[in-house]
Amino acid sequence: MLTERSTRVVAAAKLHRHVGRRRAGRFLAEGPNLVEAASARGLVRELFATEAAAQRHASLLASLQAPVQLVTERAAKALSDTVTPAGLVAVCDVPATGLADVLAASPRLVAVAVGIGEPGNAGTVIRIADAMGAAAVILAGHSVDPYNGKCLRASTGSIFAIPVVVEPDANAAVAALRAAGLQAVATTVDGEARLDEADELLAKPTAWLFGPESHGLPSELAKQADHRVRIPMSGGAESLNVAAAAAICLYQSARALGEFKRA
Repeated sequence: MLTERSTRVVAAAKLHRHVGRRRAGRFLAEGPNLVEAASARGLVRELFATEAAAQRHASLLASLQAPVQLVTERAAKALSDTVTPAGLVAVCDVPATGLADVLAASPRLVAVAVGIGEPGNAGTVIRIADAMGAAAVILAGHSVDPYNGKCLRASTGSIFAIPVVVEPDANAAVAALRAAGLQAVATTVDGEARLDEADELLAKPTAWLFGPESHGLPSELAKQADHRVRIPMSGGAESLNVAAAAAICLYQSARALGEFKRA
């Protein structure tokens, strides 16, 4: 017969799956850094910790406004999706931020990642956007769930510092951004403008459109953009992955918008 604690562990373990997260509106954050970042946003609802982890992170546990359940190493492994479990896993609420909330704040820089299926790339784009002062990241089209464990870890906590919005209809998302006064700028290999010559163009509120390395942005979406920009490359590589392209483009935008002068 399962105890109440075991039942809670089983229920939490279901959040490893996308369908479980969608139904519950919750996700798992593992490790002290992610747990602390989620707690700062008021998202933690319950924490599972091994005795060793509870002792190691006693000050963090004391600061939480959520119940703490001590669990065995075996239970902690069931709650982890890493090779070496941290022994510290929080059940968190998925933030309710939507595209309308982002647009209401009059953003000047937004990253729109379209059809990104690799969680490590999606998490890295979120981290880069946070570092460059972007107002939000929109995961559009058939993109990965940002609350996938690998995506969370790749974001290194930035997912809790910047709004991340899931918008399955990429065309509608771009149309809404443009209607709110942002220019849509697409990264394409045959863009008519060079990124290193686009300072004047980028000195306006911008929504960058990034597609996956495998096939790039859908042509229909690229045509919606106000401008198509290429990243000049002098080496032999034919393309950059989405995270590398985002880093270069968002840096150029942040510089043109004067974000670094405020840093």
